[in-house]
Amino acid sequence: MIIRKGTANDMKSVLDLIIELAIYEKEPQAVVVTETDLIRDGFGEHPLFHTFVAEVSGEIIGMALYYYRYSTWKGKTIHLEDLIVNEKSRGTGAGFALYKEIINQGKKDQVRRIEWNVLDWNTPAIDFYEKSGAKVLSDWRVAHMDEQGIHEFLNKL
Repeated sequence: MIIRKGTANDMKSVLDLIIELAIYEKEPQAVVVTETDLIRDGFGEHPLFHTFVAEVSGEIIGMALYYYRYSTWKGKTIHLEDLIVNEKSRGTGAGFALYKEIINQGKKDQVRRIEWNVLDWNTPAIDFYEKSGAKVLSDWRVAHMDEQGIHEFLNKL
C-alpha cells in the first residue's frame, strides 16, 4: 500500500469514494460535487483542499480530504473533511495509514489542532478515534446552512 498526495487525475476515484461514503451515511442523493468541481477547487492557483490517497496495485482504495482553518483560540488548524476507505478494503490498515498521514501533516505544519466530525451512530469510527487519543466532543453541536437555507435567509432581509 502506498500513501501519497492526491492529484487531479485521482479525482474520479476520490468522487467514487465520496459517493460510497454518502451511501454508507444513508444520504446518497446529497452528493452534488462533480469530478470537475474537485479538480477546479483542489488544484487551481489557490486550492481549497488537499488529499492523501491510499493506493494498492494502482487502485485507489481510500482517501483523506482536508483543508486549513483558523481558530481564534488556537490559530492555524486542519479540518479533516473525510477519511474514506472503500468497503472491500476496510480492516486492511488503510484508514489508519491515512489518519496517521493527516496527523503527520498537522505536525509538519505546526497546527495546534486537527478536527473533524463523526456521526453519533458511527460507533466503529468513534471507537477508533477515541482509542487513538482523540476527544469526541459530546457538548458541541454542528451547525450548517445549506443552499436552500442561504436562499431563504437572504430573501427575508
